[in-house]
Amino acid sequence: MRGLAILLSFHFSGFLLKELLHLPLPANVTGLILFVAALFTGLVKLEWVEDTAQFLLRHMMLFFAPFIVGTVVFSRVIGENALGMALSLVMGTLLVLLITGAVTTWLSGKEERG
Repeated sequence: MRGLAILLSFHFSGFLLKELLHLPLPANVTGLILFVAALFTGLVKLEWVEDTAQFLLRHMMLFFAPFIVGTVVFSRVIGENALGMALSLVMGTLLVLLITGAVTTWLSGKEERG
């Protein structure tokens, strides 16, 4: 039970930090960063949370059940729009790669001049 309380307190701490500091990260990511930092610094011992973490990992499929049910329910709609969805995924990824490469090239050239 202590492990669950520790994990939930880090999740809640991440939520509070996100809300108070207006961080651009999701609360669960912020809480996870805090938790990993606490593990590395020794504030939290792995033994304290190991059983709870193993339990959550064993039952992870339950957390994805709503996503799976939604996919099954909307499979017809997804099938009808599969080409558009696939194109948008591929084109969006390529666009992000191209823009990132261009910005990186521009910034590295700016750094060499400056």
